[in-house]
Amino acid sequence: MVEEAPPSSLITLCIDHLANQLLFGEDEVIAIIPVIYELPSHLLDDLISRLTPHALYHFHLHMPFQDVNEEDFSRDDSTNNKRKRSRDWNLNTAWQKLFELRWPDLINQIQPSDWQKAYWEAHLQNCLDEAAEIALISPFKGRLADINISESILRHIGFVRLAEHEYDKYSKLSYHCLQFGSHVSCLRLQNILCSAETTRLLRECKLQSMVVRCIRSVEQVNGLCRLINQHSRTLTSLEFIHCTLYENFLNTLLDSVVRKSVHKYALQKHGLQHLSIVSSSFGPCTGSLPTGLQSLLSSARSMCSLKLCGSRLGRNFAKALFVTLLSVSSCISVLDLAENEISGCLSHFNRRVPSYLRESHIGIGESLQLLRVLNLRGNNLRKDDAENLGYAFAYMPNLEDLDISDNPIEDEGLRYLIPYFAGTSEMCSRLACLKLEACDLSCDVVNHLLDSLPVLNGTLKSLSIAENCLGSKVAGALGRFLSTPIEVLDASGIDLLPSGFLELQNMLTIEEELSLVIINISKNRGGIQTARFLSKLLPQAPRLVDVNASSNCMPIESLSIISSALKFAKAAGNVLNLDLTGHDWDYTPELTSLCTEFVHNGKPILMLPVSSATAAPIDHDP
Repeated sequence: MVEEAPPSSLITLCIDHLANQLLFGEDEVIAIIPVIYELPSHLLDDLISRLTPHALYHFHLHMPFQDVNEEDFSRDDSTNNKRKRSRDWNLNTAWQKLFELRWPDLINQIQPSDWQKAYWEAHLQNCLDEAAEIALISPFKGRLADINISESILRHIGFVRLAEHEYDKYSKLSYHCLQFGSHVSCLRLQNILCSAETTRLLRECKLQSMVVRCIRSVEQVNGLCRLINQHSRTLTSLEFIHCTLYENFLNTLLDSVVRKSVHKYALQKHGLQHLSIVSSSFGPCTGSLPTGLQSLLSSARSMCSLKLCGSRLGRNFAKALFVTLLSVSSCISVLDLAENEISGCLSHFNRRVPSYLRESHIGIGESLQLLRVLNLRGNNLRKDDAENLGYAFAYMPNLEDLDISDNPIEDEGLRYLIPYFAGTSEMCSRLACLKLEACDLSCDVVNHLLDSLPVLNGTLKSLSIAENCLGSKVAGALGRFLSTPIEVLDASGIDLLPSGFLELQNMLTIEEELSLVIINISKNRGGIQTARFLSKLLPQAPRLVDVNASSNCMPIESLSIISSALKFAKAAGNVLNLDLTGHDWDYTPELTSLCTEFVHNGKPILMLPVSSATAAPIDHDP
């Protein structure tokens, strides 16, 4: 016989009734909210815990006092004055719990100060994504505002089994945009939503960041321009992904960002700080920048990052961009031009320009004085480009982060750059992060680099030499380099082999404490010597939190060596992740016990390979 649940108490029934009444926020319910605040603390807490997001929204909206996220007030019956409750309760925490309940996978990716804002921003994004899908895949000819939001989304905010008149009101996209728009500052929009109607739907928003996808037509460009104009005073970040941006399209869009001054000779201005154009087409390449981009950069007093990636800019476009940046006064600190095939664009940075002209020529250098991050990854740069890049460093005295990976600069190209990296040229290097992955480098030039970098006086904190076929002869220089203040090292796929890892072991002295925080030694075919190297490294790097030793052809016997070292490191250090995937190991009870023995915050530290029955073969060919 099934035991029946005990009947609800009168108090529970009353609280549930209040929570239900708050859902719709009717005037008579709002009128009694001040009375609700007179409830004893434990009943008020119980009520808050039972509120759905839409009910909590009304409860939060009509609170009879400010500073709602810090403390709660109650009536002191003896003095008839408000006083602080003996304990604090926080509606921000209630919103955080609702966010986690609905989006558990996102909760660890964000740390907002206002969880109600985060909740409604994510909710409205879900609504807009669903509306865009309906408008794109069906023969939709109606108004966007009248699109019905699905019951699954409505259920999340508390609307269950709505009456017909309630459904007509609360299911419309327009209701969600206008009701919760004031909490929204960041949105992602599909092209179908770039219309004049969307401008009206989002009029309550104060957009600071907007990501737009797949703009293709004049109508979509015009609709987006209206949206940009509407939010031009608050918009700080604009990103285009997979868009077709012909020159006239781009000019129109970027002109809408720049606010025109009413005074004829006054400078145009805008508040945009981040512009990103990714995996988009610019149409036929020309030798000059689109006028809209020139205007934007010329008025870029606030702009701090420019990202033009994977868009096949070509040499002439990129060259014109650098010339423009050198001739205007901007505050750009991040320039990302990855994956654009721009070989030859740095030719105007060359030795024929005397150093005194580089420093004193009017306008030259001002724009790049603040440049801290430069990404030129995957641009087919060659040794001549590397030489010109060396001259360009004179215009970038504060450069801290450089990525020239996936460019075949070869040994000769790197030799041009080593004096700048090592700070032995006429300029003093400030590099903290350097990436030289897959640059067709040999062991000799990388050994020279590693032995030269300590001249940087400890400024270099992160280095990647991954995916260069260096062989075991690089191990000696690499071992010496570990003794520098380097914190992040990526030496994956450089073919160290067992002899290389043995040399690395011999380079580690027991008295020395390393600064390493993250190291990647994966794909080096080191065998059991990889495990023995780790057994020496882990005790000597107390700050080490992340180790990638995957795909190293280690036998199962390596695991006992690593686990012994990890026990010591766990007691003396902070290792949070050790990747051992990519090995042909069968599961045993010992493997299962290791997963439960080494954990941090409930998550396993060891990432072990799948069973040999499902493991894919590893291709070690370069």
